[in-house]
Amino acid sequence: MDILKQIDLWGQIAPDRPAHISEHGALTYGELCRQSDSLAGQLAQWLPDDGAPVIVLGHKQPEMLVAFLGCVKAAHPYIPLDTALPAQRIARISDTAGVRLVLTPEHIAEIVKLSRPAPTRRVTPLEPYYIIFTSGSTGEPKGVVITLACLTSFVDWMVNEQRFKEGEIFLNQAPFSFDLSVMDLYLALVTGGTLFSLTARQIASPKHLYQALATSGVTTWVSTPSFAQMCLVEKSFSAVMLPQVQRFLFCGETLPPEIAAQLLDRFPTAQVWNTYGPTEATVATTSIQIDRTILNRYSMLPVGHSKPDVQILILDQSGQTVKPSEQGEIVIVGPNVSPGYLKRPDLTQRVFFDYQGERAYHTGDIGYVQDDLLFFQGRADNQVKLHGYRIELGDIESHLCGLVQVRGAVVLPILKQDKVEALAAFVILNEEALNGSPDDSDFERSLALRNRLADHLPSYMLPRKFYFLTTFPLTINGKIDRRQLAETWL
Repeated sequence: MDILKQIDLWGQIAPDRPAHISEHGALTYGELCRQSDSLAGQLAQWLPDDGAPVIVLGHKQPEMLVAFLGCVKAAHPYIPLDTALPAQRIARISDTAGVRLVLTPEHIAEIVKLSRPAPTRRVTPLEPYYIIFTSGSTGEPKGVVITLACLTSFVDWMVNEQRFKEGEIFLNQAPFSFDLSVMDLYLALVTGGTLFSLTARQIASPKHLYQALATSGVTTWVSTPSFAQMCLVEKSFSAVMLPQVQRFLFCGETLPPEIAAQLLDRFPTAQVWNTYGPTEATVATTSIQIDRTILNRYSMLPVGHSKPDVQILILDQSGQTVKPSEQGEIVIVGPNVSPGYLKRPDLTQRVFFDYQGERAYHTGDIGYVQDDLLFFQGRADNQVKLHGYRIELGDIESHLCGLVQVRGAVVLPILKQDKVEALAAFVILNEEALNGSPDDSDFERSLALRNRLADHLPSYMLPRKFYFLTTFPLTINGKIDRRQLAETWL
């Protein structure tokens, strides 16, 4: 698929159809295509033809979509940044990327007032299309380069798998600086759909959030599992509120079985899909529909089958393929794998490599394959050493989430003088567990969970402390904020 050509086509055949809606305003396909052409024409005059990236800084404004397309139509990749990011981090990213231009919604609105023809040179398949900055282990942000070919591989796969109908409405929960948003943004635009963005203000206010959802008409829900978990606290969050939802697409975190089960209960005609993939492999690489059969068969949900043009390898510490059902590092091979990190050849060489003529990426994630399905078990760097034992925190979390009374769980180390002294579990219980024994104390609940975990895990992996919460704090990307949990409770 020629992504830009397809989006421009909707501007011609459905110019009045809304491409984007947020509380900042609406944008039609006709406006999107005309304004992005005009912006591209201006950028071609301002910037040399050197492929230097352009920062697009804002928060869910329609002008951001104009800028994304305008940049690539002028053969410049864009770096999406959210205004919620600290100014110091934005400055660091700008310096790292060697950015000459930062576009804001106000700036874009002024530029596109004058109509200009778009330049003939656009981003080509092997050139960078966008660059997403993620946190580096040293605290320095690193820019993941995604080419047009990478993006095309992802979009073609999802469109063929999900068979979206023309004119669907896609929920945009994540900020554009988080690569999960690529899933809803481009799947909406290439299928002639409407992107419905929730702003940080709406998400922070339950009243405004549910009012927005009730009027959205969303057919395809895209979010982190944590965001859906937060919404499920509201009892009216169901098919009554969102009668047109056809599917839930999850990525970015582990999907707890209880969350999937609740969604199937409350939205009986909708599908629930679990997907997996790091930013370095263009949003998602595997997928599976979670139905009752899958829920009954597996205590920890699989992340599914790989897309047709991708190969998943599970390697041991020596780089050898492990036996079926054995755990190891997940390695992704295929055309959706990034060419590397922007201006960081040292980091690129460390995790990207050539495998039988294709790009490959060491994810640093732990997983295994069972029944031809991939299972994700957390990060290799999410290991801790306790009393001489090396423990995967994700392993404990998955077993906790496999307990019938648990709706969500996070396990963190308790540190004393920078040494792991014990483990703490933060748990959200489901309604049945709370209603079934309302008089139980937290001590009794902790003891019950420890006893059940002891049936599956050795004693040294059992958390010492349990904290029972109603919701988890979330980052601006909609993921569980583990740092805030540790700072608040440990």
